[in-house]
Amino acid sequence: MIKRFAIFAVASAAVIAVVALLFGLIFGSPADHGAIRISALIAYCVQLFGFIVVLLVRTTNIFAAWGLGMLLRLVTLAVFAFLVVRGMRLPPESALVSMVAFFFLTTLVEPVLLKR
Repeated sequence: MIKRFAIFAVASAAVIAVVALLFGLIFGSPADHGAIRISALIAYCVQLFGFIVVLLVRTTNIFAAWGLGMLLRLVTLAVFAFLVVRGMRLPPESALVSMVAFFFLTTLVEPVLLKR
């Protein structure tokens, strides 16, 4: 379990870093770069927490665990959009698009590591 988590953590960090660099090329202002960094950090932490939950619950009901992970991502995105982006006055386009991309692409790594 620890090995799978470590692999997921490294793979997610790599995916997020590459995608953040690509978004940095698309969104050029310093405010956009800051928003992308904040989105990356939050998405990474949420993904790690969600993967731990899936790893712990997968033996009993993997679909419920996966559904809980999706709900966690959705709630995070909503809270981020309404509280963090507004509160910190981040550029919403770069902040939200990057967070959705980070969540989506790192979620694609999960099934590979959840095989028995």
